[in-house]
Amino acid sequence: MTEKVQTVQVPDFPNRHYVITEFGALGDGIHSNTAAINKAIEVCAAAGGGTVVIPRGIWLTGPIQLKSRVRLHTEEGALVTFSRKWEEYPLILSNYEGLKAVRAMPALYGEQLHQVAITGKGIFDGSGDAWRPVRKYEMTEQVWNDIVESGGVVDDNDLWWPTEEAMIGRKRTEALQAEGNYEIAQYEPYQVYLRPVLLGLTACTEVLLDGPTFQNSGSWCLHPRLCEHVTIRNVKVRNPWYSVNGDGLDLESCRFANIHDCMFDVGDDAICLKSGKNLQGREAAAPTEYVSIRNCTVYHGHGGFTVGSEMSGDIRHVDVSDCTFIGTDNGLRFKSTRGRGGIVEHIQIANIQMKDIIHSAIVFDMYYEIKQDEVDRVEVTDETPCFCHISIKDTVSEGSSKGIFIRGLPEMPIHDLHFERVTVAAETGIVCIDAQNILFQDVHITREIR
Repeated sequence: MTEKVQTVQVPDFPNRHYVITEFGALGDGIHSNTAAINKAIEVCAAAGGGTVVIPRGIWLTGPIQLKSRVRLHTEEGALVTFSRKWEEYPLILSNYEGLKAVRAMPALYGEQLHQVAITGKGIFDGSGDAWRPVRKYEMTEQVWNDIVESGGVVDDNDLWWPTEEAMIGRKRTEALQAEGNYEIAQYEPYQVYLRPVLLGLTACTEVLLDGPTFQNSGSWCLHPRLCEHVTIRNVKVRNPWYSVNGDGLDLESCRFANIHDCMFDVGDDAICLKSGKNLQGREAAAPTEYVSIRNCTVYHGHGGFTVGSEMSGDIRHVDVSDCTFIGTDNGLRFKSTRGRGGIVEHIQIANIQMKDIIHSAIVFDMYYEIKQDEVDRVEVTDETPCFCHISIKDTVSEGSSKGIFIRGLPEMPIHDLHFERVTVAAETGIVCIDAQNILFQDVHITREIR
């Protein structure tokens, strides 16, 4: 672990406690507690900080707006369920998938905060099934029929949407973005398409998530962006395996982060590092750097540990160790494509155990969402992504379609990868295309027919 990661600062809070029931909250799962919870947080912040306590009960609420110097603490048996009413989530100017965007306010939300925490053994449920589309091919016939009969609409691609506005929202909102139009009123007809993340923190310092379960998000689950000194430990992150954009943790353009002893079981990438997309990401020049990830377990996800595809602001100085991935689509996943630019470098990975990986145990692929034969060699520009100086050691994978898959660009090969004491059992051992200075040292590949 780098010295800078070892000095990640953890927030400390005054010894003052405010229980949400003192502000009129009712834990019956029926009454809305939006006003009561946010009032408790405001009073706590105005007093100079402290802890807002959510006791045992089922607490229905709209978005919770976090404040500086406030710790939101959930006692064991506390279940916070976020409202399924789209109109309770105001649209805000935000950022999504690495680009400036108008989105629904996150269920747990804060910007430019100093010293903020969510702790305890409670559960935060984002009621994401009220927002998410569903793909027919991922459902059994009976489940699909039940979803269709519940309402909503089905498009020509057998994708179910909760409303017609959600179905047409993608094209309409992308057209507004392409015009550079971020007038919130123009997006309001498509609010249900602009799904909220469960937790969105932007430009915050000294962030702590310790203990709770975060589950069933409308989109990404945990999204710290432009934050410094982030500690995420002892949390569980759960999304349905079929959840569209159901990422676990997307750490974007953050510095000094310590993530450990967490469990992920999600519908998209589990632990993912990002840093902005294409020109906007390069101009912002806000890297993700000095990150430690250790002692985490992933049960389902498109990737156990993932870098990209939005990495245009650079990602560097990352240590990943002592993690276990079971049944993920890919294990260690590095992805990008032409147009991103950015550099991913100085990544050290060690002591990873993987079992029953569906596709590749270890994959580096610069053809994310395009086919290799669609684009000829092009000139190197600031739009060319670069992945280099990455080591993977003391790693074992048992059961995958591909063992190690490396595919760079002809104009920018992936280079300076070091594999040491790696053992892989897979149907296909090693595929290496457009790569340079790849060192395999004490690497054992066993062909395994599944």
